[in-house]
Order: sequence, then C-alpha cells, then structure tokens
Amino acid sequence: MNKRVEIILNGLRNRERSALARAITLLESRRVQDREDRLALLEGCASIAQSHGTSSVRLAVTGAPGVGKSTLINQLGLATIEAGHRVAVLAVDPSSEATGGSILGDKTRMAELSVAEDAFIRPSPTSGYLGGVAASTRESILACEAAGFDRIVIETVGVGQSEYQASHLVDVVLFVTIAGAGDALQGIKRGILESVDLVAVNKADGDEQARAKDHARELGSALRLLRGSSSPTCIPTSSLSTPGITPLFEALGALTAERLASGAIEAQREDQQLIWYRDAVRALLEQELQERSTWNSHYEHLAEDVRLGNISPYHAAATLVSQMFGDRT
Repeated sequence: MNKRVEIILNGLRNRERSALARAITLLESRRVQDREDRLALLEGCASIAQSHGTSSVRLAVTGAPGVGKSTLINQLGLATIEAGHRVAVLAVDPSSEATGGSILGDKTRMAELSVAEDAFIRPSPTSGYLGGVAASTRESILACEAAGFDRIVIETVGVGQSEYQASHLVDVVLFVTIAGAGDALQGIKRGILESVDLVAVNKADGDEQARAKDHARELGSALRLLRGSSSPTCIPTSSLSTPGITPLFEALGALTAERLASGAIEAQREDQQLIWYRDAVRALLEQELQERSTWNSHYEHLAEDVRLGNISPYHAAATLVSQMFGDRT
C-alpha cells in the first residue's frame, strides 16, 4: 500500500478531520496515476467503517435554491450532535471547478455547525455530474463513515429532472420547500415526489407561520393522491431556532429508527451497491477508452464528420464502438 494512503487511513482510524479532508481530495481525483491509490483508500475505508460496528444513517436534503436548506442543515446538525452523534455534511456545489463556486456561502449559513467538534463540512463541485450530487459523493460518504461520522448529510444542488439520483446514495430523502413558492406541485419534478421520504415546509415563523401550516396540509393532501399510504409526512419547520426544528428532528429520528429496526435500510443499501457497481463499470470503461490513443483519433475524426453533417451522431457512435471493439460476431 502506498505510504500516502496508509497515512490517510491511520488518520481516519484516529478520527482526524484533516485526514478525512485529504481522503476526499484523493477520492475526487480523476488522475490516472491516482487510480490505484483511490482503490486502496476505498478498500481501507470500507474495512474501517465496518470495524466500527455502529449503524450510520445517510440523509439527502434537497429543494429549490432559496428554501433554506443550509440553515436547516445547520440546526438539524446541531440537534443531532446534541443527541450524541457525529455529523458530516457533504454540500454539493453547482458551480464549475474552474471558478471554485460559492463555497463560502454554504459555510456561512452553517456557521455554528462548521465549528462544532463533532461536525465536518465539505463542499464538492458537481463537475458536470448529473443527479444533484457530485461524481465522488458515494466514495466520500464511505470516507466519512470510516472517520467515525455516523450521520451523513448530503445537501444537493437543488431540484432538477435528475435530482432523484440522490436517493440512490442515501437512506432517507428530505425535501425542503416553503409556502408561497408557487403551486404545490408545479415546480416539483415527479422523480422527486416518488423518492422523497419526508417534507419540511421551511420558514414557518413570524407572519409566515400560518401560511406554512396551510401549505404543509395542502401539499400533504396532494402527495397522498399521488402516492397513497406511502406518502411522506409534511412538517412545518422553522430553522431559526431549536424549538422550530424539533418536530422535524423527532420525525426524522423516528423514521430512521423504524427503518434500521426493520432492516429496510440494509436491504436498500444492497440495491445501492449494485447501482454503484454499474456506475463504476461505466466510469472506468470510459476512462480506459479515453486513455487509448486510437480512441482519441477515431473520436475526433468522427466528431468532425458529425459536425459537418456527413454522418448522424448515432451512426458515428456505433462506428466508434465497432472500431474499438470490433464486430460482435
């Protein structure tokens, strides 16, 4: 094992946040020379996490920009730490790697949580990866668990067509919305509605408290029409204070406890492992092909033909695959 990986793994065993930061940086790397180290680190993280013998809970917090996801996570995180857990937040940054994104904004809205001893906050760029999460979010979750964090929160980039992909990474999906954001269902994609486990109608404070309660009731009725008995509970929430977050915190705790006890989380993670395997195969195949000089030359030649209209995109793709792998016969 590479000395660098060994040092990181030792740090994770000692629950060092600096080691976790280095681990995630390595896991986010797509450099060819880091591939073996990434694999060794992942294997080590899985082994360490398993040795803890404790059940972790993975939560995705999703919702449109401006609904107060970061502030809500700050309060939930503090309450979770107070209950005796260690909290890691992976905040997915929608900006490009070139600009670095608005990382400081997330940390500002989680000011109290960011300085808590039993908390870790890490922003990560999507790097063009769809689904509201980053390309290495799965791996980062594993590293957080190896470092002894038993409550992992994924803050997604917002609501979009493929945002439901976050449900393939976590045990519970919390959807955050606010009253007065338009029709209860118009701005929410069907994929979100089918995968969400709990709904927080945020900013239920001050003059907005009554309207938030009405919105929660109306949204709950709409969800029951769509999903029947499996519809999620809609809870008016205020992330400005501990009392305002308590109903949501308690509902979240009851839901996760029930799923842990029933084995639902364990079964769900088995399915997620297969999804991870499928995605890993695709990613490694793409990387392997791109590293071959013949791939690049064939690809660029066909790309020019596509641009000029000499060949259709699908025909070009089929030709490229045939050139790389030959006929199936």
